[in-house]
Amino acid sequence: MTLPLAARLSAYASSLQFEQLDERTIHEVRRRLIDSFACALGAWPAGAPNVARALCRRVTSSQGAFYLGGGSHATSPDLAAFANGILFRYLDFNDTYLSLEPAHPSDNFAAVLAAAQAAGRSGRDVIVAAVIAYEIQCRLCDAASIRKNGWDHVTYGAFSTSSAAGRLFGLEGDRLTHALNLAGTPNITLRQTRAGELSEWKGCAFANASRNGVFAAMLAAEGLTGPAPIFEGEMGFWKQVSGPFTLEKLGGEKPGDVDFMINKTSIKFWPAEYHSQSAIHAALELRPQLASIDQIESIDIHSFDAAVDIIGKDPEKWRPKTRETADHSLPYCFAVALMEGDVTLSSFDEQHLRDERLLGLVAKIKVLRDSSLTARYPRGIPNRITLHLTGGKTLIAENEFPRGHDQNPMSDAEVEAKFRRTASTVISSSTADRILETCWQLEKLTDIGGLLELFPTISPTRNA
Repeated sequence: MTLPLAARLSAYASSLQFEQLDERTIHEVRRRLIDSFACALGAWPAGAPNVARALCRRVTSSQGAFYLGGGSHATSPDLAAFANGILFRYLDFNDTYLSLEPAHPSDNFAAVLAAAQAAGRSGRDVIVAAVIAYEIQCRLCDAASIRKNGWDHVTYGAFSTSSAAGRLFGLEGDRLTHALNLAGTPNITLRQTRAGELSEWKGCAFANASRNGVFAAMLAAEGLTGPAPIFEGEMGFWKQVSGPFTLEKLGGEKPGDVDFMINKTSIKFWPAEYHSQSAIHAALELRPQLASIDQIESIDIHSFDAAVDIIGKDPEKWRPKTRETADHSLPYCFAVALMEGDVTLSSFDEQHLRDERLLGLVAKIKVLRDSSLTARYPRGIPNRITLHLTGGKTLIAENEFPRGHDQNPMSDAEVEAKFRRTASTVISSSTADRILETCWQLEKLTDIGGLLELFPTISPTRNA
């Protein structure tokens, strides 16, 4: 008899051991945690994280977890996961996995850290739980696209976060399966999250999945049961959301297997939606060949279907009114890179969004589907740019594997540099040193709270 998928996932989550992980996979967890903290520090003063912190301050838990900016105040684990998840995701700067469904799997760290602290787990436990979360989310992304049916990719996060949190809470067997049932049934997310003019919720959606995943694991730990079978049922996930699919494997399911998905994900070099990264790279190649952007009559961006559908077709992308829309705009991200020679956190501030010279350049851009480029996705993210200049001259550049892509990975030094760059306006260099040292030795850590307490406390009076 075939094991229901939720039971298979729960068996995997409860059985994977630290000793089954190879050094490459362990090291990648360290790198992704550092990268997540870099993203968090870059988003430190933003409005949405402050809203979440305000909610966290209202709740104190005896078996809780710390939220970044809250010092040693322990709130409920699900609220801590929500607050930290917003910080990790808000700038669209965290890592990416590209497949039938794209995802940002380091989002899972929010649930992992909250559940680990609440359950008194070690750094080794965090590493195992992170690998489990990456594995489940990415394998689901390989199995079926759900955005084509109107659902957002964070829907898969209900399963990955509840599996990881359940493991950290010590759940096994039916209780861990019910954590997945309780997370999956009520937490299906509309793709409206990423359609049209984007709101602050875009950076909060997976944080909410983390909150729900942790909460589902807490309910299951108390013995609550959930609707089953969540995937195969008459009105289950396959019927209502994704259609039937098969998970061919999970890393470490068989003895000696070290084919873990975290090693196939990509770190972002620039704070913009991932499908735009190769266009940014191409812009920086073209820029030295231009005497002035005033030479440009028009720009063609030939791209692949996923990029066009996600960041290159809505009219709002050509005149974005929010940073969330701008960092999800292929024409805007290319234009700002070509004009300024970089894409930074400030590239999406109000001054840029109102810059008529920049918006005039954006208006010259056409995004064109190219089936030959679509055929190269998701292994690569190929964008080909043609600049049409006055006098009939053209300039062409193409990039498929931008810096940070799993085929062109960032070095440890570059990951550290990204962390120090975003951290520089929030914490001292000595505090940054301590955070980095702790993360690089994560498997030796016995108290997760001690790591989170290294981040500065934000006073309620600073909450806007």
